[in-house]
Amino acid sequence: MCNNDYTKKLESIIKQMLQPLKGIPLKLVIESLYNHTIIPFDFNDTRDQKLLEDLIVVADRSAKNINKKGILRRRANEVGNDIEKYVKESLAAIGYECNTPITSEGKMKSTGYPDIEFIDRFNRTNYLECKTFNSESLNSSLRSFYLSPSRTSKITKDAHHFAISMEIYQSGSKNGLSIFKCKGWKILCLEKLEVDVKYEFQADNIHLYKKEMILAERNIK
Repeated sequence: MCNNDYTKKLESIIKQMLQPLKGIPLKLVIESLYNHTIIPFDFNDTRDQKLLEDLIVVADRSAKNINKKGILRRRANEVGNDIEKYVKESLAAIGYECNTPITSEGKMKSTGYPDIEFIDRFNRTNYLECKTFNSESLNSSLRSFYLSPSRTSKITKDAHHFAISMEIYQSGSKNGLSIFKCKGWKILCLEKLEVDVKYEFQADNIHLYKKEMILAERNIK
């Protein structure tokens, strides 16, 4: 194959890679990557009915505690980092055992999906993601769910997968920071969630800062 044909073929492959895959069921992604099943929520199962009642209590309690003092952040998109603490406290308050998930290598990992692993009153494992939203962006195409494949999976069991999402608003400011509070919430079951795959090209520091890459540099004393 001549160089020109090879280059055209390579360009064609890269262009195909850049086209995102759309509408892939999350449950199939979990099964393929981690060999575990998302257990569907069953409204006819009395255990799931009680679990939902408990999650409603957790959501109400978390929202109430958030609103006592508010969350101080510069931007609304930073508030999601603070929700997890309130949800964990509320889960513990109703007697649920909850933790940051332990990976397949036996290590606790805070980053990545999901945020929380908890055991319900029926001794079943459940995974829970903590989110925020506002009414203006609710129907937008803004990306709000991420799952990055990893060799150290946080998903190690068949389980329900839920999300608690708090509707936040800015209620004031303090010391140069915005005060965010909660005016509602949503509890989501994720077994019907569809996700998209978008490829990206990456480089680490070893490659980025190679000698032949540097045009100029200086150390400042």
